[in-house]
Amino acid sequence: MKTRSFGSIYKDNNNLYFIISGEKSMIKKRYMHITEEILRENPSMCEYMAPSLDARQDIVVVEVPKLGKEAATRAIKEWGQPKSKITHLVFCTTSGIDMPGADYQLTKLLGLSPSVKRLMMYQQGCFAGGTVLRLAKDLAENNKGARVLVVCSEITAVTFRGPSDTHLDSLVGQALFGDGAAAIIIGSDPVADVEKPLFEVVSAAQTILPDSDGAIDGHVREVGLTFHLLKDVPGIISKNIEKSLVEAFKPLGISDWNSLFWIAHPGGPAILDQVEEKLALKPKKLEATRHVLSEYGNMSSACVLFIMDEMRKKSGTDGFKTTGEGLEWGVLFGFGPGLTVETVVLHSLST
Repeated sequence: MKTRSFGSIYKDNNNLYFIISGEKSMIKKRYMHITEEILRENPSMCEYMAPSLDARQDIVVVEVPKLGKEAATRAIKEWGQPKSKITHLVFCTTSGIDMPGADYQLTKLLGLSPSVKRLMMYQQGCFAGGTVLRLAKDLAENNKGARVLVVCSEITAVTFRGPSDTHLDSLVGQALFGDGAAAIIIGSDPVADVEKPLFEVVSAAQTILPDSDGAIDGHVREVGLTFHLLKDVPGIISKNIEKSLVEAFKPLGISDWNSLFWIAHPGGPAILDQVEEKLALKPKKLEATRHVLSEYGNMSSACVLFIMDEMRKKSGTDGFKTTGEGLEWGVLFGFGPGLTVETVVLHSLST
């Protein structure tokens, strides 16, 4: 069964941004909730590895649901249906942990039905943009008439800290991550002339890459959320990505990866470069992904939804006949801790 994402991919960012200099990051700007005033009030957040978890948690448990609300409100508006028709809520964040969770807070902020069926996903990391689509697909297909509101909201207050010349993996994270939230509504039975689907979610799979233990680790400590990265993360991903593609597209008789539109999590420019080289992709195949990385940085789970939004909008303005740059079939990849890979097969629809 094909599950459809309705006319409602929407994103939101905080309004503070700063410029990253240097060609290697490929990032022009990022948006962040953290301000100089917040850092002055919480100096421990600036000092490398200083105990600061309480201060960080106080920020994110309030701001993550609020940022998610902005994205969800816009998604619901474009969808054009009353929010009372939302039956399920999937909320994802790697920014803080609380009980009741951000899903509960968002339900209250949006004024959703108290009986909406909620699923809260914490600490999944960068692959989770694919995970939420996979879960929403299952929920929509197994609950007739379901409308699943998916929200990914990420704030870097849990990871931001001063630099250390002895822990370069931490510095990499500081250079890449930004704040952002995205929302989308998923259903399997669109109402004709009422709902306008954007993409069909045809299939979705998750796998752990071989020989990748410890490649990306995240740990919540007194100092906040820390990340540890191995240098060969791009190599591990590029070495294994074609196997995931073959497993996903062999049933469809597709083996030309340049015949697909591409929505890949932009973990960093090195990952994109090596994937592009390994699969002999044409330069423009990852254009939407590179654009989002350049304009927003790595927003963890929210990134692939931003890229879907960028692709469907640009497909319309550029005169393509489908939401997937004029192509019929596409792939969405999420990469993250594990190393875990989410592979989602998408079918584009008319613009």
